[in-house]
Amino acid sequence: MLPARWCDAVEVPLYFEHHKEYEINARRCIGYDADDQPCFTAHNYTQTRLASDDDEEFYEVVAYAEQLAAWRMRDERWLIFRSITASQCTTARGFYSISPDMPR
Repeated sequence: MLPARWCDAVEVPLYFEHHKEYEINARRCIGYDADDQPCFTAHNYTQTRLASDDDEEFYEVVAYAEQLAAWRMRDERWLIFRSITASQCTTARGFYSISPDMPR
């Protein structure tokens, strides 16, 4: 998700920590540079709900989903990509932003 024109502006992680939530569908990854400082983070989260077409058989549908990836740039700001889906009937809306702080 990192745009090609930004590749030379970000710090490259040397190793990663991966975290997974067991009770909900959520994952997080943090990448660290040579100084053991975070320089990359990513997470995804999906919340589902039960739905039915006939009130007899139920199935899960996406109620909310979020995907995020962020890279620390060489000037210490963070380039953030976030994609949000509000329901199974809408397409994901993604956008980039720049922040002085790492997203949590």
